[in-house]
Amino acid sequence: MNFSMLVVKTINELRSELNKIDDSSDVGLVPTMGALHQGHMSLLEKALSENKKVVVSIFVNPTQFNNTEDLEKYPKTLDNDVDLISSISKNIIVFAPAVAEIYHDKVKTKIYDFAGLDKVMEGEFRDNHFNGVGTIVETLFSLVKPKRAYFGEKDFQQLRIIQKLVEIQKIPVEIIGCEIVRENHGLAMSSRNERLSKTIRQNAAFIYETLKIAKYKFGMESVLKVKDWVAKQFDNSADFKLEYFEITDVETLTPAKNKNIDIKYRAFIAVYVEGVRLIDNIAIN
Repeated sequence: MNFSMLVVKTINELRSELNKIDDSSDVGLVPTMGALHQGHMSLLEKALSENKKVVVSIFVNPTQFNNTEDLEKYPKTLDNDVDLISSISKNIIVFAPAVAEIYHDKVKTKIYDFAGLDKVMEGEFRDNHFNGVGTIVETLFSLVKPKRAYFGEKDFQQLRIIQKLVEIQKIPVEIIGCEIVRENHGLAMSSRNERLSKTIRQNAAFIYETLKIAKYKFGMESVLKVKDWVAKQFDNSADFKLEYFEITDVETLTPAKNKNIDIKYRAFIAVYVEGVRLIDNIAIN
């Protein structure tokens, strides 16, 4: 581990470090679950360019996993993460608490009304997931009190949920969405990619290629025809199993049935391969 990098593991240590900052109103936060990659680094670089001080949290949050096995398999690579962060800047506070530090003796999820944003796509297949996300993000906001917080658009539904969280809880933080960072062949960068075999990781470019063609088809064909076409691509694939493909209104995330020229749409996909669940999305108009 790079010991010149500041890593704090308790809330008291975090508060102590934040209190040392001259202008505590100019702090950026990048919440992560660790197993960092270049997608996270792009968030950190943006945060560093816009804030005097940056906090990155590394915390595998149990309340957002509805699958215990998925939680257990989630990679934990703190030493490597700290080395990667320090290669960008040493002017970053790494907050890496234990579960007991955040939830004390009871891991409990807060329940929110996200106005339906949490009921489709990820919410449909991952029960209570977004209440878990809201719980940890609200906790981090209350601890760090950042001026700005940075989230990747790969988890676009999560980004919309967090924007709604800030609105309903009246939290004074600016939420900044950052573009998806992709591997050279197009696969959206994700900590889960590390669990894929080398061949499948290359072949997983198929997911983004399918999204790009769906975007092209959306310009000429109905929503239903585009969805049918995507389903057929996966029916013909031996390795990749489609969990969902959805085209929604960007604002409400309501699945589209017909096209409306006044609405911005986005296409979302979730796929299983080698027991690993991958998600991606693309703006389509």
